[in-house]
Amino acid sequence: PLLWQHLFWIFGHPEVYILILPSFGIVSEVLPVFSRKPLFGYPFVVFSGAAIGFVGWGVWAHHMFASGLGPVSVAVFSLTTMAIAVPTGVKIINWTLTMWGGKLWFTTSMKFAIGLIVLFTVGGLSGVTHAVAPSDTQQTDTYYIVAHFHYVLFGGAVLGIFSGFYYWWPKVFGKMLNEKIGSWNFWLMVIGLNLTFGPMHILGLQGQPRRMYQWTEARAGEGFFNLAFWNLVASIGSFVLSLGILMFLINVLVTYRNPAKAPLDPWNARSLEWMTTNPPKEHNFDVIPTVHHLDDFFHQKYEEDATTHTMTQVRTAEEIMAEQERNADKHIHMPSPSYWPIVLAFGLPVITFGLIYSHLISVVGGVIVLFAAYGWALESSTAPDSDFE
Repeated sequence: PLLWQHLFWIFGHPEVYILILPSFGIVSEVLPVFSRKPLFGYPFVVFSGAAIGFVGWGVWAHHMFASGLGPVSVAVFSLTTMAIAVPTGVKIINWTLTMWGGKLWFTTSMKFAIGLIVLFTVGGLSGVTHAVAPSDTQQTDTYYIVAHFHYVLFGGAVLGIFSGFYYWWPKVFGKMLNEKIGSWNFWLMVIGLNLTFGPMHILGLQGQPRRMYQWTEARAGEGFFNLAFWNLVASIGSFVLSLGILMFLINVLVTYRNPAKAPLDPWNARSLEWMTTNPPKEHNFDVIPTVHHLDDFFHQKYEEDATTHTMTQVRTAEEIMAEQERNADKHIHMPSPSYWPIVLAFGLPVITFGLIYSHLISVVGGVIVLFAAYGWALESSTAPDSDFE
């Protein structure tokens, strides 16, 4: 039914932006660190993210041009599909200009961030073609859509997540992921991604429908457009991609077995989370930071020469940490360990499950939530053996 298509896509298309925006944030954090420059056009990057979140709710029906929406609806959703390219293009330009003229440090995290910019741009360009109604009508439910989606989601969201893994791993676990294995991880994933999803553009334009599990020789095509050949290439690419993921798992295992600890500030970072230990203390900071600048940690380490406008290091991360420890608050209060949040969290999906199948189940879930909230509210805030007051 047409209503079902509307309900599905008004969820399914904004979900893509919900998945990609965190990776945009990761890249906006990583690029300035490894470019040795502040983020170019910071306000534009921030507000373009908000614009994506807003406009993203108005493009869902370009998936439905083949369902007979009518010329007015098709025109409106064609315009919004064009419009969503503007804030994403703003981000691409700002990220590129952040690197322009910088002292680039090609760590694995930086490689994944650059990979996101390049491959997301490919996915974005194939996505803008959906604003052209005749083209979109031909592409609907073909492998062209699968190719576009995975360049955006894998080339964008997943590569951004891996950039974050390599950047924040020492902060979370106190150890550095191996950079050589990381390079193998990156290149195998990028090559595998292009081998897997690149041919799907050709398959889709040749008319291969999505979700098919077999095809006949009568539909196979000839020469460059032979479907069997490009499906084989995509299958080989998926194995290369899987090998790249395996390299990451090997990297995690090698890092776990390596006793070496990460430095306090391994990347010469700019943001506040690097002003505490690796991993962070239970209370995060000995002294709550007072922020005076964007990238305040960087400005605590470096000062600008008024004449030459060059940045000179005046303190190290270790010196900043030592100062924090000297001025540490002696009365940090931390709540005692509690099982009640887990019990409460268990009750929430029970309520949701009941809304689908039986309201009686929802009542049971509600009782669990109330019981957990009651227990959580009344338990002692400080256990007898607590390390903190």
